Amino acid sequence: MKLKILKYLSVAFFALTITILATEASAKSTVRPRLSTDEVENQIILDREANPLYKSRLLAPIHDWKNGVAERTGFHWSFDYTAVFLGLNNSPGADQASSGDLRFFGYWDLVNRGEANKGSLNWKIENRHAYSDVPPSALGFESGYVGLLTPTFSDNKTELTNLYWKQYFGDGKWAAVAGFLDPTDFIDVYLLASPWTGFNNFVFSTGSAAMDLPNNAALGLAVGGMIGNNLYVQVGIADANSDPTQPFDGFDSVASDSDFFKWIEIGFTPGQDRLYFDNLHLTFWHVDERVNGTPDGWGVNASWQQWIADKWLPFVRGGYTEDSGSLLEKSLTAGIGYQPVPMRGVIGVGFNWGKPNQTSFAGADDQYTTELYWRYQLTKELAVTPSIQYIKDPALNEEEDSLWVFGIRVRIAL
Repeated sequence: MKLKILKYLSVAFFALTITILATEASAKSTVRPRLSTDEVENQIILDREANPLYKSRLLAPIHDWKNGVAERTGFHWSFDYTAVFLGLNNSPGADQASSGDLRFFGYWDLVNRGEANKGSLNWKIENRHAYSDVPPSALGFESGYVGLLTPTFSDNKTELTNLYWKQYFGDGKWAAVAGFLDPTDFIDVYLLASPWTGFNNFVFSTGSAAMDLPNNAALGLAVGGMIGNNLYVQVGIADANSDPTQPFDGFDSVASDSDFFKWIEIGFTPGQDRLYFDNLHLTFWHVDERVNGTPDGWGVNASWQQWIADKWLPFVRGGYTEDSGSLLEKSLTAGIGYQPVPMRGVIGVGFNWGKPNQTSFAGADDQYTTELYWRYQLTKELAVTPSIQYIKDPALNEEEDSLWVFGIRVRIAL
């Protein structure tokens, strides 16, 4: 039965690939490519500019109404629902997992609306729920892999991801945020990091699995901006004990425990308008010992990406950690993204070498991870992403030297 499931998922992946190749050659769009991270404002812009294969008019009145409200009041909002299904072979534990995530997110421009130095309230609320006994976020450890085959699809139920004020200043060249933050919206970002629209595996996301990140809804603040035309910097601090299911406990945590995650990032870009496309940066971070006993630690991460000919995105990323509770203590990633038609779909392939953190996984050997995915925008609301992951030498699975992971991700955005 397990082999049949894997076979059907594999056939479905390659069938979709052939179908898309047949349609891409004749597809045209005048929309400029815009890939993005999962930060609220960027995600809403990305969804608005989607250039789907089928342009259904069924929900067009709702989109027109939402855009009208945003234009008149500065109130931008969206719902999306994402479901993930994973199946793998050679697992000593569970060999399949599935879950869904319902999100309500948006931003409200309340100060200087329409101007460079605007100020806005940003929020995101989620309900993460598993369909299976084991959620996808835990399937990696079930298989003996030190890592997350997909990081966000858990069974945490209702949680707050972020609720913060964002204020631009300096003619829009600088921005400050304060409140309940999702640090992955700001730290070590690149265009394919979002687990909702980019790679699934955590090694291809923020920190390359070699950064001991706090949880969502971390009470904190950050500021960043351009120094001259090409250099940018950002610094921040956030509660290291955050719990998105009990976010307001963060006030007590900050006052009583004072365990913090701190970072500073220095980067180079050809210009501010190219920051999310062409980017070279170094991120230095430190985290205090936490109330649950996780030791303190520090690390450095590096990232390079370049957008070529409005289609190609090669990238090289990596990180090093000393102590702390990160999954990996050394990580090196290389890959490439390809967008055949602007805003219609992204193909991504990545390769990672990782050494598990010896503080948490003493004696664990190196692992090698490969992922191939294709996100395709079928309609303005519906995107489908088949994927294949190959794990070589899973560190905690002594019986097997390789794992295959087949997945499908479906996202509906309104």
